[in-house]
Formats: sequence, C-alpha cells, structure tokens
Amino acid sequence: MTTMNLSSVGPMNRRSAALTSVSALCIVALAMTLACGSAVADSEQSDSGLSNSDVERLLQEVQRMRERLDEMEALRERVHALEQELEEARLAAQYARAEAAPEKRDAAASVDAADDQAAATSADDEADGVAFTGAVRFTGFWSDFNDAVKDTRGESGLDLFRVGAEGSIDNVEVSAEYRFYPFMDVIHHGWIGYEFENEDRVQTGITRVPFGLLPYASHNFWFGVPYYLGFSDDYDLGVKYMRQDGPLDLQFAFFKNSELASATDLGRYSFDVVSAGESRNEETNQFNLRAAHTFGMGTGCSHEVGVSGQWGEIYNFDTRRRGDHWAAAGHLDTRCGRWNLQLEATRYEYNTEQPAAVGNDSVRLGGFETSYDIAAEGTFGVANIAYNVPVDWPAIDQLICYNDYSVLFKDQSESRKSQLNTTGCLVGKGPIFLYLDLIQANNMVFFGNGSLAGEGESGWQTRFNVNIGYYW
Repeated sequence: MTTMNLSSVGPMNRRSAALTSVSALCIVALAMTLACGSAVADSEQSDSGLSNSDVERLLQEVQRMRERLDEMEALRERVHALEQELEEARLAAQYARAEAAPEKRDAAASVDAADDQAAATSADDEADGVAFTGAVRFTGFWSDFNDAVKDTRGESGLDLFRVGAEGSIDNVEVSAEYRFYPFMDVIHHGWIGYEFENEDRVQTGITRVPFGLLPYASHNFWFGVPYYLGFSDDYDLGVKYMRQDGPLDLQFAFFKNSELASATDLGRYSFDVVSAGESRNEETNQFNLRAAHTFGMGTGCSHEVGVSGQWGEIYNFDTRRRGDHWAAAGHLDTRCGRWNLQLEATRYEYNTEQPAAVGNDSVRLGGFETSYDIAAEGTFGVANIAYNVPVDWPAIDQLICYNDYSVLFKDQSESRKSQLNTTGCLVGKGPIFLYLDLIQANNMVFFGNGSLAGEGESGWQTRFNVNIGYYW
C-alpha cells in the first residue's frame, strides 16, 4: 500500500552502502586483473614468456572473483530484505506506542475520552509485579460557536490528573485507574483478571466492553460519534473472557450494569443509559460477543476483519417494566506499512418501556456530569485514515497524522444526521504526547445546539483543540 522508507534505518543503510562500496572495489580489481591478463597475453605473443599453466591460473582467479561478486550481490539483497523487516517492525511498534499512550478530551461541556493504555505501557516493563502509573494533561482550544471563547481568543487549563496501577503477580492480573478533572473525580476502570496456561484470560470488574474497533474507533483526541453513543471506549461492571488463537480473537462478556450502581449519577467516564429528567432508565443484564480475524498477521500488511453483537435490558423506573436494546457491527482495521485504515458500520435499537407522555423515540445518555438524548434507532458509520510520517529530528520520536470521520443516520424521518470530522496530528517525544486537532461538527452534542436525537442544527461548527500530556 505504500513504499518502505529505508532512509530511517541508519545502521542498515550504512551496512548496505558499505557492501555497495566493496562490490565496486571488487569490480575495479576485476577490471585491473583483466587488463593485466591482456597485457600478459600481449607479452606472451611478443616474448613467449607466459606458459599455459600461467594462463590457466589467471582464468581460475577471474572465475573466483566472479563467484565472490555473485555472493556479494546475494548478501546485498539479504541486507535489503532485513532493512524492510526492521522498518515494518519499527512502524508496528510506533503504532502500538501511539495507541498505548495519550488520550482525549478536555473540560465539562466538551467531555474527556482518554486513552487508558498509556498506563499499560509503563506496566508492561515489569515482567511480574504491579507498577504505578499516571498522567497530567493540559488543554487549550478555540471555537467559532462560543462567543465567550471567541472574545477571549481561546481558553486553556488543566485537563486531568490521573493515577493508576497495572501489572500481574504470577497469573493474577490487576488494572485500575482513577481520574481527577476540574469538575469531577471518577473511576475510569478497575478489574482483577487471570491468565490461564493456554493464554486465555478472564477479567472481572469495571472493564472495557468488547465492541467494534478496538481499542478505539478513532485516532484523535476528541474521539468520534460512536463514543458519544456509548459504543466506543465504554466501561461497564461485569466479567469478560478473552481467547487469542493465532489470528483469531474472541471475546465474550456479561455486564450486570454500567460502571456505577446508581443510574442517576452522571459523574462517570463512559456514556451510559441514565435516569435523568423525564427519561428514567437503567441499562442492565448486557451480553457482548466480538470475533475478529487478522489476515496477514505478522506481515507488513495486516487486515483485521471482525463482527460484534450486543444485547441487554433497559429497565424503566416509572413503568417498572423492562425493555431491551441490541446492536450489531462489522469492522475493518488495516495496517499496511505506514498507513492505517479503519472502517466500521453499526446498527442499533433501543426498545424502551417509558411512559406514553415521554415516548420511546429517544433515550437519554449521561456522563461527565451532563446528559443528552440520542435517537432510539439509528445506524452509524466510521471511516478513519492515518499515516505514520517518517521523522529524522531528535526533538520528535513519532508523528502520526490522520483524518477521522463518523456519521449517525437516525431512523426518524424529520431528523438530521449528525457528523464529526477531525483532521490532526499526534506528536510524541518519550512520555510526552501532543494532539493538534481541527474538529468540525454538524448537528453534534457539545457543538452549539447540535443533537444526536432530533433535528438539531444544519450548519457546521469548528473547534481547534490542543492537548499536551505527560505519562508515566
């Protein structure tokens, strides 16, 4: 899908250049030998001073030189192949590091959706034991839909401070993280797990829901439409079983409820069905199944193709009746050389049992001390592309640029679709990560009067977001 950039592998390039120089010297030596042989032949013709055995010896030497040149060429081709393998491994490591580090979000009206995998990166350094992790992030932004922000030419402040623990003792695994925002403090996740001898794993506690693109359905700080619908980077309370069999990845899960016991508590990280205003519901008894197969695993161009299913109940506090909800998704996650392509299509439905005065056309989600309605039935899609830019500058370890697009089509005939497009770059240096994002939204929550439930707005709003964080 892309041509390998071998200039970034310094030592290998120097070895290849050296071999090329040796090959050139051998060619010069061969030419000198041939010239010398020609001169000797001339002398033999004139002086008859060269015997037949001398001529035979010279011919044998020429043959040996040719064989050495062939060996040199084979060695040069082998070095070139090793350079390609090293470059592919380096790119894979960079993508893994980018996914395992920063996160995403800023303050109250905007919501934070950060990446918990930076903690895992620190813990992986410990073969057996528990490591303490954390991060501190700051954010700055400008938007065209907020007069106060425009008047002050932007705003900035503390995004979050977080602490966590990650690791294992024998086959027992643990992971937990707690976050402090300027407007709330909340648990992000916390689970205890066990790894079996066949490397199957089980996790119990507040753990990530296995659905769609993992670990994230985006590359940017702000995430995409799936996150705000509760279908990406969602954490609930339950038990999850994971099996990795070569290229096949299977995950089964049962969640008794969302991460918090009270459906009225909006101080939560994940967006869940909540009891707020006239929409008084709670999600419960949810089952998840995700199956994915990676074609070309271990090569420079791999393609993960997967399907996901979700079903659960929705309890209404007013009618004291249980409805249900379901979702089904298909996804593709392709990584070829420096490119990463993500595609996902998801269909979902909430069949609630709300009072007649409230209706069942929408359901309320909540998180980050706020709540909003989403369409009870809809289809959303994701199309993301990212490129790992080669860098040769001591101040930067990695530079990944991307464009992430997601859209929600609501079943109600009078509803406008909701869209979110983010163009930006992630810049990394050691434990420091910087997001530079230009976010454009059409009829999206947290952007003017956008709505994920109804008609909302027809225009596009713009926000420029900068987030920098230090992770340990």
